[in-house]
Amino acid sequence: MNTDFIQYLLSKNLLSQEQFNSLREESERTGRSIEDLIIARRIIPERELFREKSDFLKIPLRRIYKEEIPTSVLEEISEEAARHYKIIPLKRERKVLEVGMVNPEDFSSQSALNFIAKEKGVETKVFLVLPSDFREVVKKYRALKEEVRTALEELEKEEEKEKKPEEKVERVIEEAPVSKIVAVILRHAVEGRASDIHIEPFGERLRVRFRVDGVLYSTLFLERKILPSIVSRIKIMSNLRIDETRIPQDGRFHATILGRKIDFRVATMPTAQGEKVAIRVLDPETAVKRLPQLGLSGRNLEIVEGAIKLPFGSLIFCGPTGCGKTTTQYAILRELNTEKVNIISLEDPVEYWINGVNQSQVKPEIGYTFASGLRQVVRQDPDIIMVGEVRDRETAELVTHAALTGHLVLFTLHTNNAVGAIPRLIDLGVEKFLIPATVKVIISQRLVRQLCPDCKQRVRPNKEEERVIREEIEKLPEEVRKKVKIPDPLYIYKPKGCPSCAYKGTKGRIGIFEVLRVTEEMEEIILKEPSETKIEQEARRQGMITLKQDGILKVLEGITFLEEVLKVVEIREEI
Repeated sequence: MNTDFIQYLLSKNLLSQEQFNSLREESERTGRSIEDLIIARRIIPERELFREKSDFLKIPLRRIYKEEIPTSVLEEISEEAARHYKIIPLKRERKVLEVGMVNPEDFSSQSALNFIAKEKGVETKVFLVLPSDFREVVKKYRALKEEVRTALEELEKEEEKEKKPEEKVERVIEEAPVSKIVAVILRHAVEGRASDIHIEPFGERLRVRFRVDGVLYSTLFLERKILPSIVSRIKIMSNLRIDETRIPQDGRFHATILGRKIDFRVATMPTAQGEKVAIRVLDPETAVKRLPQLGLSGRNLEIVEGAIKLPFGSLIFCGPTGCGKTTTQYAILRELNTEKVNIISLEDPVEYWINGVNQSQVKPEIGYTFASGLRQVVRQDPDIIMVGEVRDRETAELVTHAALTGHLVLFTLHTNNAVGAIPRLIDLGVEKFLIPATVKVIISQRLVRQLCPDCKQRVRPNKEEERVIREEIEKLPEEVRKKVKIPDPLYIYKPKGCPSCAYKGTKGRIGIFEVLRVTEEMEEIILKEPSETKIEQEARRQGMITLKQDGILKVLEGITFLEEVLKVVEIREEI
């Protein structure tokens, strides 16, 4: 980022000196630009930052996500050049080429544009464009179905040449067309922010589905006959046995996509119609975030930040599978990860690799369990220990002992809410008197879809919606309730849909949390009558915000919508 522009942001108090120093340090460490980090951390919203940049550079800002740019115009600049220099052709009129640039102040981008203009004999008219708009337009270079269709045509031509049918499957696995199909699916999953890919038999066809923001969408249908070839290609990439189709197999591989190293966790499963493959997309750029980016704010954030500064004790993370517990743990490890501390984790499996953290994957099939691993971990002189899940008496006793003997321990329990964690520990055999001495904070969470900032619709809630909102706000702790401003008349936001969010109305997910602190008053309840009812009463008295209330607060802020919060809370109650 231009240093003059940084001074401009500082002078307008849009960026503090402390924030800039932190950003510069992270930029030097990660190689990401300060501009990218400002947007990623949400210090300045993307549109506001680029409006300021437009004023500073005296270059008009142009929103292009709604524009239908013809393929003939896109061909004015190659995809490789567009991606590398972040330049996109917008319109060609005789000798004038309109282009959008994310970094028009960058010397290399200017040089590339001058070279293109000279080669084509045109003048250029430059507009500033948002990075998010740029990414959406770049996708138009190659549509998923078109790429796969081309690869399939290549595959059919190769199959026609095949003279020995018995060698067909083995040869096709290695052929470029199948590799291209798999590569295209992976790239579009990453571009589309998918968390999972499902490749499965579907009647007479092969179906590919992406899970985006927690919801599965059918993306592609292919002929069923190529399913074995695609599955085999994925098995080869994951170092799995291609000749074993009768039992499930697990593996992983990584690939560089859009300039980032992405990990993929693979699980195959035999079905009556053929093998099914589920692939978890593990993108470090979207996963390892800071605590405020996850949805922790206000009182909840203060409690968690205070707890992770303690020299010993345990932090418990609660919720069902897929609610973001591991992501929150990684965010905390990122905060704690310095060369002065020794951090060791036991996971099943390791999802994201964090430099500086000693991460170990348990393997129960060979006797390397959480319990046996913990015995070895404490001999490795750890300061901080993360345990994927506590599910038996032995592991519960070991994490409790570790928290007592000078270690900060992070571990997971499968309970519905924060107040259920203490009775669960007692059920696992932990002595009551040890719980207040070791457990410092219990965090329960869920994930809700975020509204697309470009198209969310401001509406008046109906009577029932308004009643639910007002009732939950009324139940909030007085200190929090005083800070909540409910407009009169009340307005909330709902999803609409636009090209920026692929007409889904939502873009990404964020956590809703309830954070319980174990206080002296809570200690008395744990020792005398540790029922969920008594613990919840004390938790509310001390000011705990429930999952539902945290969700309602995010509804009032326009981050998510009421139906989503109520759906997630209702699912929680049924678990």
